[in-house]
Amino acid sequence: MLNPTLAETRPPAPGRMRTGSILLAVVAAVFLVAPHLYGNQSLLFTMMAFIVLAQGLNLLYGFTGYLPFGYVGFFGSGAYATSLLVMHTHLPVLACVLGGGLAAALIGLMLGPLLRLSGAYFSIANLAASQIIYFVVSNPNLADLTGGPYGLKIEQVYNPQASYYCMLAVLLVACAFAAYFRTSGFGMALRAVKQDPVSAAMAGIDVVRMRLVAWLVSALVAGLAGGAYAWGISVFYPDAVFTLQFSVFAIVFALFGGVGTVIGPIIGASLLYTLYSAIGISTPQYFQFIYGGLIVLLVLFLPGGLLSLLQRRGIHVF
Repeated sequence: MLNPTLAETRPPAPGRMRTGSILLAVVAAVFLVAPHLYGNQSLLFTMMAFIVLAQGLNLLYGFTGYLPFGYVGFFGSGAYATSLLVMHTHLPVLACVLGGGLAAALIGLMLGPLLRLSGAYFSIANLAASQIIYFVVSNPNLADLTGGPYGLKIEQVYNPQASYYCMLAVLLVACAFAAYFRTSGFGMALRAVKQDPVSAAMAGIDVVRMRLVAWLVSALVAGLAGGAYAWGISVFYPDAVFTLQFSVFAIVFALFGGVGTVIGPIIGASLLYTLYSAIGISTPQYFQFIYGGLIVLLVLFLPGGLLSLLQRRGIHVF
């Protein structure tokens, strides 16, 4: 078992650091060039949002084993906090997006006691917490503050180009966190906690603190994505940013690619969201059938995600 001090201070292997840097550069290049090759920038923007959500969920579930069914609560909180800051302050939009991320992290801190639960109890409690946040912001009695069921409008700062680059920056941040979790001593300690928290605690690792840090980083990433998303669409209703479909997609996308890795959620979200868009446009009547069938096949035959095919052949996956 790792010594907690050494686990958190040991520098990552140079080869893995280079791999992480190359991956970030490739992701940045792809989404910088993609709008010039593919005219639907809105689709690319939404795809990046889902990659961030899948990566953010991976930071928690992939490295601690905690599966948040209500993960969309952080996304929606970031969207609302960003919009309210835009409406009621004179801060630059980027500062408001950062504020949205910090607001989501603050909510995560308030919900920290949920980490005392485990398994399905944690997942259900997290789902309930996200629904409470949704009912608060959609409450008609709070319409003067949150817009209630009528939603919010920040059309005065609408800028699809700038918000696209902002979402790309958030995506790179999420991937950088995942790369750190994957390669650092801190991430090694997290995986030790995931595999056997009792033994990890006996070895001196602060299990509660490790889980809380991963929880807060995951919340921060989702909040930043929500803020960038609100900036990109400028007009939205509570149902648009608190829909449970976002949580389901984040879970499925991350699992499809492979959790506990950096590239897995990127591949899973990119492939499945592309498929989702194609099916939804061409044959929407078959969408539920085809998508549901893919999920069933994944659970039955590839529980470790697509990247498990490579791992079975002894190929190292970052």
